[in-house]
Amino acid sequence: MKNCIIASTSTLPGGEYLEYLLPELSLHFQDCKKILFIPFSRPSGITHEEYTAKVALAFAKINKTVQGLHEYENPEEAIQKAEGIFTGGGNTFLLVTQLYKNKIMDVLAETVKAGTPYLGTSAGSNICGLTMQTTNDMPIVYPPSFQTLGLIPFNLNAHYLDPDDQSKHMGETRETRIKEFHAFNSLPVLGLREGSWLDVKGEKITLKGNLQARLFRQNQEAKELESGSDLSDLK
Repeated sequence: MKNCIIASTSTLPGGEYLEYLLPELSLHFQDCKKILFIPFSRPSGITHEEYTAKVALAFAKINKTVQGLHEYENPEEAIQKAEGIFTGGGNTFLLVTQLYKNKIMDVLAETVKAGTPYLGTSAGSNICGLTMQTTNDMPIVYPPSFQTLGLIPFNLNAHYLDPDDQSKHMGETRETRIKEFHAFNSLPVLGLREGSWLDVKGEKITLKGNLQARLFRQNQEAKELESGSDLSDLK
């Protein structure tokens, strides 16, 4: 059965990488000695090696070792044999492109659905939805498909930000962008604020963290959901 933590972000202001999630991750990966890390999203253009080293430092705090997927000759086999899997944040277009290029989108979905513990943050969470179409990222590369893992039956907008009435920024808000998505698509979209995550156990999906999440449906007013909400029937 699925066993996933799908987090809006890896890092909170003033905190270190994955720091706020480490107590959860210690339990989530309690039966794992080694975590397979998928570094393909390359935040700020860092290398796979640099990204993997950063993740390894964080997981060492809970006595886990980390190995990057790029280090394996057979990535499909590496995913199938992994004790636990983490996909980090960065650029979702790049991440999805690389998953398809390496022909592992399907095997990753199948492996996680079969019960291998999975952690996603940011881009690594965006791919848990049905499509990547509600990402905030620049289309720096062209993926062959927007279809993603389908671990949850809706889409995510990670790093969701509320409109700031005091801001002089004149660009579109996240809510505006999601409304644009809903002009052409009927999938629900969950705006996941930083510090929140989804806990997925089998078909049960629970909102965790100290913040509300904002739910968007086509042709409906947006709705705030309290932490602890059961999203299992959200389709």
